[in-house]
Amino acid sequence: MKNRNRGMGAVYQQPNSALWWIRYHHRGRKYRESSHSVNHADAVRLLKRRLGEISQGRLVGPDVEKTTFEVLASMIRADYSVNQRRSCARLENSLGHLSAFFANALARDITTDRITQYIADRLDVGAAPASINRELACLKHALALAVDAEKVAHRVKIKLLQENNVRKGFFEPEQLEAIIQALPTTRQHPRDLTRSELEPVLRTAYLSGWRLRSEVLTRRRDHVDLQAGWLRLDPGETKNGEGRNFPLIPELRAILEAQLEKTRDFERTAGVIVPWLFHHDGKAIGSFRKTWIAACRAVGLPGKLLHDMRRSAVRAMERAGVSRSAAMAMVGHRTQSIYSRYAIADSTMLQEAGEKLAVAQTEQKRHRSGILSELSAQRRM
Repeated sequence: MKNRNRGMGAVYQQPNSALWWIRYHHRGRKYRESSHSVNHADAVRLLKRRLGEISQGRLVGPDVEKTTFEVLASMIRADYSVNQRRSCARLENSLGHLSAFFANALARDITTDRITQYIADRLDVGAAPASINRELACLKHALALAVDAEKVAHRVKIKLLQENNVRKGFFEPEQLEAIIQALPTTRQHPRDLTRSELEPVLRTAYLSGWRLRSEVLTRRRDHVDLQAGWLRLDPGETKNGEGRNFPLIPELRAILEAQLEKTRDFERTAGVIVPWLFHHDGKAIGSFRKTWIAACRAVGLPGKLLHDMRRSAVRAMERAGVSRSAAMAMVGHRTQSIYSRYAIADSTMLQEAGEKLAVAQTEQKRHRSGILSELSAQRRM
């Protein structure tokens, strides 16, 4: 039994069923939806609601009404996998916090006011604005994917918090040397990392300013071109997707040449092929956070971050007078604003700038004095 209105959908019953169904079209797609009612009027009202949504350009439909937070989470996980994003650990951390609040919630109920309550709850437990912003960005991305897949009716406005957490840590050369000397020279466990394995890693990160986990530890031996004089990151390996080369300055060349020679000796002894530039018994080096923390505490530098090496490298380039465009290309900063967050002036740089300014002012004063003397001599004539 059917009620038709050409171009306006239809209300009908399935054979051998008392329930009323509706059918309508949107953007070339045919939708069939049960009213879950034996009352014809209920189905008519549902059809009118769907046609009203279509006329307003935001069809809700049965798929949207069933979309849950868990569906959003699965969509963003799939997106990260397909696009081979490397920040999966950060994604899972963000989803964990979001899930604790939005678990089993329908996507249509993730509204601006609920998001505001989420932010308030996270702030109450001491979460940093930067951490909350990463979680909100995750939710925003997931909702955008769902809108594109027509599983969510419309985009929700998500306003990020203001961040004021720009770190200003640096490594002075003597600090890095002290930490390196505090690294263990022997292993208590076969998986423990020693100074001989970590020292070339840390020195490479300190000189290049490359991200340690994703850009230094992932280097293979074929990424070192001793003849051309480059350490290479291939396109697609970096955070911005672009390739990058860092020149083998003498100190870095010496570090990498010694590392390559050490790896060749290991291959001859162990009878294996090692593809990695830095390795632990032939295997890629993973996290060494506990070893790092222990070494920092041992020399009275608790709380020092590995990421401080990136800021230190930028500062060294600024001090050396490397052009900003070249420094950005070497370190991997895509925009001036991001680079400026790392190119923080320390007291030494400010003192050097003051000395240069004093010299310039002295020269200008001498020049003005010479002009005045010349004018005075002309008047006397």
